[in-house]
Amino acid sequence: MYDLNYQHLKYFWTVARCGSIASACRELHLTQSTISNQIRILEKRLGVRLFRRSGRHLALTETGQLAFRYAGEIFSLGGELVSAVQGRTAGVPRRLHVGAQDTLPKLIVSRLLEPAFDLPESVQVICHEGTPAQLLPRLAVHEIDLVLADAPLEPDIRVRAFNHPLGECGIALFAIPDLARRLRQGFPSSLQGAPALLPAPTAAMRGTLERWFHAAGVRPAVVAEFEDIELMMTLGRAGRGFFPAHDAIIPEITADPRVELVAVVEKGSERLYAVSVERRLRHPAVIAIVQAARRTLFARAGPDPGDRPGPPAG
Repeated sequence: MYDLNYQHLKYFWTVARCGSIASACRELHLTQSTISNQIRILEKRLGVRLFRRSGRHLALTETGQLAFRYAGEIFSLGGELVSAVQGRTAGVPRRLHVGAQDTLPKLIVSRLLEPAFDLPESVQVICHEGTPAQLLPRLAVHEIDLVLADAPLEPDIRVRAFNHPLGECGIALFAIPDLARRLRQGFPSSLQGAPALLPAPTAAMRGTLERWFHAAGVRPAVVAEFEDIELMMTLGRAGRGFFPAHDAIIPEITADPRVELVAVVEKGSERLYAVSVERRLRHPAVIAIVQAARRTLFARAGPDPGDRPGPPAG
């Protein structure tokens, strides 16, 4: 009987999750030949093909899809084991791995994380940043405890997880004082042709803004768009154009004398989520983050609509 080599299985699972050997190489810090050879050994010992060629890409066979689901459960249990042991080791702070979507302003993320540092129990917070496609698979195997995102889990991401709404806020527009004063006159018509710094199209806020611009009948001149929101704000403070941000952090942004509020648009249009593999939250720091967000940062959100599950894996 073949004793499963979990290292071979990890290589297979990573390739399937990342979508290519090249992407898996970057994540595992291994060469392509190493990963390819280990997968071939796994296939030989199992006596099945796990991948098939689809043009220039690899696709899972039917058996490969079955193996991928089992592998996900295996590594998920392994992550639970590590979390359980680390959480109960005397004298060692409980760890909290938080993934933050790269299109979220760091001011929002830092405000959300604050309650984790104020618990009676010592908590070590480890922050990770990336796209949902990068962060959510790591959530599935318990490498990350929580993902903070500006949209609920998408159906095409094969992760069994739950969307915990944190609250909702609006979008505010900011600019340096001279530009802000000009834009406030005749707003929103004043935005026509005005220099704009906008989030990347992958950000939920970008879609909301585009719809608002269309409804208002204005078309700003997009000077630049950003995945890095902090860079967008930095260039906004340098006078390159007006820029948007969540209205929940207006006081923090306007504390800088180089920036003024132009207007608040689309009140209550943006909703933030904590995505977890747990329907009922158990990590004390995660509970503190979610409760504080609903009670203070996004208190205007109104009655909690309840935690909504994401789509099942596979």
